[in-house]
Amino acid sequence: MKKLLKLLDNCKKSDSSVPLVIVSHLYYKMRQKNIIANNKTIIRGLKNISTKGLLMIGMGYVGFMHKHDRTYLNVNGKLSFKGNFSIGKGCRFDIGNGAAAEFGSGYVNSNTNFIIMHRITVGDDCAIAWGCQFLDEDFHKLHYPSKKEKSSIIEIGNHVWIGSNVTVLKASRIPDGCVVASGSVISSKFERKNTLIAGNPAKVIKEDIEWH
Repeated sequence: MKKLLKLLDNCKKSDSSVPLVIVSHLYYKMRQKNIIANNKTIIRGLKNISTKGLLMIGMGYVGFMHKHDRTYLNVNGKLSFKGNFSIGKGCRFDIGNGAAAEFGSGYVNSNTNFIIMHRITVGDDCAIAWGCQFLDEDFHKLHYPSKKEKSSIIEIGNHVWIGSNVTVLKASRIPDGCVVASGSVISSKFERKNTLIAGNPAKVIKEDIEWH
């Protein structure tokens, strides 16, 4: 009964049709995907998604979202969720052929884009705000003397909070316990845990922090 009441509440907050959400949930369960999705969600490549916990898509409430906003998952590679995870309305996931995106537990807020052509890993208990972009491919080549090639993998540790409108580019690493300030651009590997990272290009501005 508690689960049903919570589902009804989530549907009301997200402007979802209760019957459509229930029918789609049964459809996903038949295909061994533990997904509850807003009826404005579009998923292409469902077979390439794996869920060990509950994946909720477009079921949260954010004041600036509209009932007609769509969430779109285009999964040609592999998209896996190892814990309970929530994807906000208006997000876009584009996982390319041969690419892999792995998430632990946590959430991504509205209007955030993941454009992954290689690999991204996101740990447990992570909070990713709205308007962010994760991109591990340049799509164009820039040549100049003494250029050093970068790895394309994006790595995000456990219990990381990423503020709104942050851009995370290829070869980036954000360690456990870190906070990334709104509007920052991450394009390098950080090594120290529990730091506040900010700026463009981003740098560590405070150490030994904690967030809740």
